Amino acid sequence: MGSVRVPLKGLAAAVALAVVATTGPATADGPDRGPVAEPTQQTEPGYGDSEGHEPGLDPTPERAPTSEVSWLSFPGGVFAVDSLGHTVRYRACDGDTGRVADPNMRVAAGVASGAVVVGGVAYRYRVPLVGRSEGTLEVIPRHRPPVELTGVVVTSPQPPTDPVAGTRLFPLSGQLARVVADASLNPSGVTVRDLSGRYGDQQIAVNGSLRPKAASVIKLWILVELLRRVDCGQVSLDDGVLVTPEDIVGGTGQLQFETFPQVVTLHRLAQYLIKYSDNVAANVLITYLGGFAPVNALIDSMNQRSTILARRMLDSAAAQRGEENYTSPDDVVSLLGAVWDGEILTPASRDLMIGFMREQTLNTKIPAALPPGVPVAHKTGDLPDASHDVGYYLIPGTETAVAFLTAGPMATGDETVRRMARTVYDFLVTPVDGAVEE
Repeated sequence: MGSVRVPLKGLAAAVALAVVATTGPATADGPDRGPVAEPTQQTEPGYGDSEGHEPGLDPTPERAPTSEVSWLSFPGGVFAVDSLGHTVRYRACDGDTGRVADPNMRVAAGVASGAVVVGGVAYRYRVPLVGRSEGTLEVIPRHRPPVELTGVVVTSPQPPTDPVAGTRLFPLSGQLARVVADASLNPSGVTVRDLSGRYGDQQIAVNGSLRPKAASVIKLWILVELLRRVDCGQVSLDDGVLVTPEDIVGGTGQLQFETFPQVVTLHRLAQYLIKYSDNVAANVLITYLGGFAPVNALIDSMNQRSTILARRMLDSAAAQRGEENYTSPDDVVSLLGAVWDGEILTPASRDLMIGFMREQTLNTKIPAALPPGVPVAHKTGDLPDASHDVGYYLIPGTETAVAFLTAGPMATGDETVRRMARTVYDFLVTPVDGAVEE
């Protein structure tokens, strides 16, 4: 398959800026029902004043805003910091410390610093709590020379690279808020992040912390964890996995119609996971990766607090026990942004993932809402009480990450997703100078 090439943002430029300022209906992956979080009825522009209003005449803050949590991206790994909980986590190709308490963590001037020792290895860190800035981590193994790592700091949301340009995205918040308010049967949330620079890499959200069941959107994290291991050289997508008749489940997917046992390559499992939202591929990959824990470790290392993988696809018994997968629009865009910017995967794996998302065959939501031929890369999620579509608008010069999540009846949720998707598209294709301020 051909892969899409998308430009990586230059780390040095980002740091400098921060310092200066398929067709047919998708079916549910399981008959799951249960309570969902009620949305807050407020617009969250993502950057501005504390009341969530648009900034005034001078939108540039005196200093970039700090976050309670941030993570340092470096080749092959991440280093996560929780400044309120005074915990850190190192997760890279050479190991995972898990969440480690650092009661002596120092937080001053928007920077968290300290040192922990895990398994005889010391980790000395200085990580700003400001996205797009630069942090450092010194890994000091016993009886070996220390290794100093530097990289970009990631927060959710990332601050805009150009706050002035970012204000031009704020009217979209009001338009989306009206769509959300009209969806009386479907608590809804939406997060949008500019990836092109046209709006200064601004992020906006309406009910971005809404936490519905994740449905098949959780498959994105399964794929990222697999590709992370490919990047580390721990596995190859040419490796095969034995799939047996006991692995077969229904719902969405193509593997269920094949004859088993047979060996299936990791590449085909990864492709089918997204292209067909294949439930068999998802469950086989969960087992291959070592269960829920590694995927949840990925989620935790990126400080995505609303997301969890707690059951396999179509495991109704687990759902009845209250074991459910959840996520939020903010967490989805946090993942999509990190993938796009090359902060969690290599460029080759990033391109492969976006290529799989471009091949998506369940196209009744985002693609159905847009004019024919608009390039998108996306992943759906459907349950009887949830309807989602998330991904990338790949309109040249206006690339954007989006997450449209709803709870409530799937049929009306589908329509709400389509309305949100079209609202974003119409805004993006409106000339910036012609955008109407609200």
